[in-house]
Amino acid sequence: MGPEHAWDAAFDFVIVGAGMAGCILANRLSASGRFQVCLLEAGPPDHNPYIHIPAGFIKVGYDPRYTWPFKTEPDAATMGRPVVAQLGRTLGGSSAVNGFNYVRGQAQDYDDWAARGAVGWSYAEVLPYFKRSERRLALCDVNYRGLEGELPITDCDWRHPLCDAFIAGAASLGIPSGKDYNAGQQEGAGYYQRWIHQGWRVSAATAFLRPAKGRRNLRVIPRAQVNQILLEGTRVVGVAYAAEPGGPVRRLQASREVIVAAGAINSPKLLNLSGLGDAQQLQDLGIAVHQHLPGVGQGLQDHMMLRSIVRVQNAPTLNTTARGWRLWGQVARWLAKKPSILAISPSVAYAFSSAQAPGARADFQFHFSPGSYAAGIAGQLDAFPGMTLGFYQLRPQSKGHVRLASAHAWDSPVIQPHYLQHESDQRLVVEGLRQARRLLHSAALTPYVASDEAPSTQLQSDEELLQFARERGSTAWHFMGSCRMGAVDDATAVVDPQLRVRGITGLRVADASVMPAMPSGNTGAPTMMIAEKAADLLLADHQN
Repeated sequence: MGPEHAWDAAFDFVIVGAGMAGCILANRLSASGRFQVCLLEAGPPDHNPYIHIPAGFIKVGYDPRYTWPFKTEPDAATMGRPVVAQLGRTLGGSSAVNGFNYVRGQAQDYDDWAARGAVGWSYAEVLPYFKRSERRLALCDVNYRGLEGELPITDCDWRHPLCDAFIAGAASLGIPSGKDYNAGQQEGAGYYQRWIHQGWRVSAATAFLRPAKGRRNLRVIPRAQVNQILLEGTRVVGVAYAAEPGGPVRRLQASREVIVAAGAINSPKLLNLSGLGDAQQLQDLGIAVHQHLPGVGQGLQDHMMLRSIVRVQNAPTLNTTARGWRLWGQVARWLAKKPSILAISPSVAYAFSSAQAPGARADFQFHFSPGSYAAGIAGQLDAFPGMTLGFYQLRPQSKGHVRLASAHAWDSPVIQPHYLQHESDQRLVVEGLRQARRLLHSAALTPYVASDEAPSTQLQSDEELLQFARERGSTAWHFMGSCRMGAVDDATAVVDPQLRVRGITGLRVADASVMPAMPSGNTGAPTMMIAEKAADLLLADHQN
């Protein structure tokens, strides 16, 4: 792309992807009014009301109009099954269609990042960025929590006897309750903190983009899939996008930088399509190589979710409450701004526990819901009364990759997380299933248990439980690590600690793909932290 090319429009910064990171970046970079900023999103605007009603995730979380309909590659570890992995494709990204749980992870996670070469990303250094985004609407320790950010973080105001029994049962097994898992030690059990406020979902688009949309120096373009980063030599000069396959291609100039915030699947895909990646793989697809970066797409990880389901007696469950006249009663409560099932997370209560003795660093995150969903049917509740306890190992060792399937920009990439490939993941998934069984059969929950639906009580040996995991494991939608951040002299890293792509000028990546290791929990809050720090890095480098 030569300098003689006529651009369709010119900006200082062009941001690719309006997810959790992109919305924050658009807000922060446009706040001073000094820079012309453009935010591009492949999906449509977030006008669908189901996006904003928390229970609407059942409708939009699997809707291809608002999600990327990705599937992982079949793998022996999952018995040859592809795992369906819809990710957000609208303003707000996955924060607009998935769960709402606000989990930062453990302090040691970020100290480990710094030890791996991500200088400047220790817990003490990233804590201010966690605090900057959030407005904690509860009593809290202000040494850890933010009070003035745009994202309201609330405690669940809806209570259920099964959730209360789960938390009490966890306490009887040595997992304490009543603690803030985002301040100090993570281990404990309780009701989740979430980005739901006054009955509504508060996505990254609602919190960060909506207040900035009126700025004259910010342009937001939905239905704009970026399919190439444009370079002159080793300098990025802009991007090319289209609204649909075969549609007209538009080219935007970025006089300062392009920031890729398209997520752990689409960010490496875009780099590859632009000639940035493993040279041999690109040449095999007929793509001209601009920079040999063998780490692009490598190191992909995800939390593999396992769900235990129990048939319930002696208590109501969501399976009945969300149907018929009971549902209309819940709608009335929601309209009256009272606690309602329309304003809860898919998982309501949590437990963080260790595979070792209580009090050790947590290895598992458990998600409890007083309801259960029909196997293989997205968003449909079981016909029988049920409760679900899902879990994943917090820091898996198995790693996979994202690769281009072809040189055609509209084709989905090859996604291979290699779930359960590492022996330690196999051992811990078995221990997690055993802990889930103990939690579901605690003294507090036993009166409500009619029978175990999955896994069956007949499955007792390590081999049988591991086989269950292989047959039933699915995604937690926590893909990360595919454009890993590392030390300046780390040839396998894609970006340096300033998030600059190695060997390229004017290009950064700022999303979950840059995480050097999996954080201990949901990836939404850490992704927002990355965006906050990225904004500071960019503003510091472009003071003039």
